[in-house]
Amino acid sequence: MKTLPSGANLDHLKKQAKELLRLYRDVDATAISRFIDNLPAAAQRTPDDVIALGLRLHDAQSCIAREYGFASWAELRLYVESRAVQREQQDLIRHWLGLAYCGDVVGRYDAARPRVAAQVLRDHPGLPSSDVSVACAAGQLDVIARAVSADPDWINRADGPLNLPPLVAVTHSRLGQLPQFAERLRDCARFLLQAGANPNQRIGNRYPPASLASPHESEPLSALYGAAGVNRDAVLTEMLLTAGANPNDGESLYHSLEEPACTRVLLQHGARVGGTNALRRALDMPNPVALELLLAHGGDPNEPVEAGPTTTWGPPLLRAIAVRRSARHIAALLAAGADPQARTPGGVSAWRLAMQTGLREVADLLRAAGANDALSAEDEFVAACARADAGEARRIQARRPDLPRSLPEDQLRLLPDTAAWGSGDAIKVMVELDWPIAARGGDWDATALNHAVLRGDAELTAFLLANGASWRETHGFGADVLGTLSWASINEPAGVEHGDWIGCARALVAHGLPDMAHDPADAERLLIDGRSMRFSEGVAQALLPDDRATSKPD
Repeated sequence: MKTLPSGANLDHLKKQAKELLRLYRDVDATAISRFIDNLPAAAQRTPDDVIALGLRLHDAQSCIAREYGFASWAELRLYVESRAVQREQQDLIRHWLGLAYCGDVVGRYDAARPRVAAQVLRDHPGLPSSDVSVACAAGQLDVIARAVSADPDWINRADGPLNLPPLVAVTHSRLGQLPQFAERLRDCARFLLQAGANPNQRIGNRYPPASLASPHESEPLSALYGAAGVNRDAVLTEMLLTAGANPNDGESLYHSLEEPACTRVLLQHGARVGGTNALRRALDMPNPVALELLLAHGGDPNEPVEAGPTTTWGPPLLRAIAVRRSARHIAALLAAGADPQARTPGGVSAWRLAMQTGLREVADLLRAAGANDALSAEDEFVAACARADAGEARRIQARRPDLPRSLPEDQLRLLPDTAAWGSGDAIKVMVELDWPIAARGGDWDATALNHAVLRGDAELTAFLLANGASWRETHGFGADVLGTLSWASINEPAGVEHGDWIGCARALVAHGLPDMAHDPADAERLLIDGRSMRFSEGVAQALLPDDRATSKPD
């Protein structure tokens, strides 16, 4: 890994990236090798394959950032800007805490940047000693011990720039996601608990529209939630529960499911499944372990439907089929007592839904469990589309030329639902058979284009746009496709691997997106149609006319 020079500035780094891109376009072997060594998209490819990728300026910037040990150009930029500003000590502390904690603690939309926080600590090794709030987030045990010795009551008192009780400050620090800090933070939590810290310390959620000054007290964020739901540290979770933390804090179980080891510990210590919505959240996980754990600890496989975006499908079994979970998911639900005869609110049986979504193995499980239904011609057409069987779908359409336009809404939504689960081949069959491209579906009542952009599926985005989809298509939260791109590029949704939101931006530009410009009131936002919007840096570059020109080959 290269060491960033002490005098590095952003303009110089941008020039490095442009020079790297120039050399790459000149087929310079060293430049191509740098991309292979540092850029995930180019890893393990041959030089010819890397040349064929047609890499752009943002790729060169990402390569430069990774050479210096950063995960992205945005992190490198943030670090350079942090180092360039001559800050007063208190300003530096506040800035650093903003890197260490996420928006629900800080009161902003910004995500935590633990790697940048770690880099800043290397530049300012004395920072934790200067402020116990920093010590809590950085896992500096000696500073915490001195604070307790000087003022024993501090151990259970909200304090510091972010008004955090010490145990919450430790467990919510995103530096816990870095191996070199995880054990240090556990040591701090262990010390605080042994010294008498209340294991149920908590704060109100500060995420906007709440704020640091006016937290949302009805949405408490406990120390346990920091361990199990934020950093998903099973060791720290066990430590808090053993000390008496309440496993039924309303957040921890639901947010632990991405790390089943945390889920298991919570359940072993008495976490209740009912009323948490955790069972339905487990159906979002491709790995069935979390679902199996919840069912083994009292989760109701026929859990009544609560009002919300997932009510379209009814009981958990129907939702599991609708979001195309594995046969193992379905088998677990059936073994726990899920009703194989369950129907959606629209009257579609579990077996028919499995067939309509192309899940033959799941349909067989349901048949074996006693489901006894049949498919109409419309169902057969939908099922053929779902499994991308264009030949069979066309044969049915030849007999029924009114298809797919005559299908009811609960079947027309197969197009956006399919986009949500990422089956591009099936979508292409449906679009070629004249499926209404603006049909809405999925958990957030969105069009296929919105779902493709959320997943960062640039190829599918380009295909849908080429076949008449519009960036102005809205979704259930009221925004259009640009709003989806904004949120996805900044937050990078959980469960999406290798999302190409920059490629989605290029596809939108190529299909008639109006020109954007920098917002003069905020350098980090762009203006379009009078709206001020924020995107990730790479996406913003792809959207801006001047940066598009920079990205073109010489």
